[in-house]
Amino acid sequence: MHPARTSELAREPLPLRGRSVVVTGVSRRAGIGYALACRLAAYGASVFCHHFSPHDDEQPWGSDDLGPMLDGVRGHLVGDARVADLHADLMDEGAPEHVIAAAVEEFGRVDALVCNQALSGSDGALGELTAVELDRHWAVDARASILLAQAFAAQHEDGASGSIVLLTSGQGLGPMPGEVAYAAAKAAIAGVTTTIADQLADRGIRVNTVNPGPVDTGYLTEDMMRSVGPMFPFGRYGEPDDPARLIAWLLTDEARWIVGQTISSEGGFGRWRPRG
Repeated sequence: MHPARTSELAREPLPLRGRSVVVTGVSRRAGIGYALACRLAAYGASVFCHHFSPHDDEQPWGSDDLGPMLDGVRGHLVGDARVADLHADLMDEGAPEHVIAAAVEEFGRVDALVCNQALSGSDGALGELTAVELDRHWAVDARASILLAQAFAAQHEDGASGSIVLLTSGQGLGPMPGEVAYAAAKAAIAGVTTTIADQLADRGIRVNTVNPGPVDTGYLTEDMMRSVGPMFPFGRYGEPDDPARLIAWLLTDEARWIVGQTISSEGGFGRWRPRG
């Protein structure tokens, strides 16, 4: 009999072993950032979790206890991989650069970046907006992501490969009533993806953007579930780990030929599907 061999096509069980990843917006166990951080840890990565709880304190769902939240991520670590974290308001000047610098100081280098932060609330329809609200969304949802990508690229000048995943929303697929500021800022991210990807490809850095679609991160009411639920062919809202699986995969070598794309993870969400 021939000795057992591992096929070169077999899937690597720990595809991010030995790598370090920065994930922004990891502050609640119900969020996409937490689900992603846990999955990255399970894939073998060391994870640098950025968080800013004061934002959640202002929301109806409130903030989470950061200690147990971070312990939850640690519970998925493999081998000598580690979790580190940093509190930072990404609206502050220099904060995006500080996040990347802190991660590099902690892990020695950063191999991947996921810009998951987002501003909720402080929004409205035309006729309800102020310049302050528009600027806040631009600062958190778009400017911070661009500056994070810039800082990440600056520490990759040695030509080592890397990956960035930005997060947009579904603003290009259908209306987002009452969310003009958020939709405008997230549209900027989708719009700039190919430009950033083109520039950074020469450095071996892949850039892609994910639209996670409607995800139940603890904000759903019974009325929202009843009205929007029928628009999903599988009969349920997205769960945080749904987009997390896609984002994590985009950071692995299996996705090495995926560059400059904006990919939706919406479970077949049909915006015009009859409700009820």
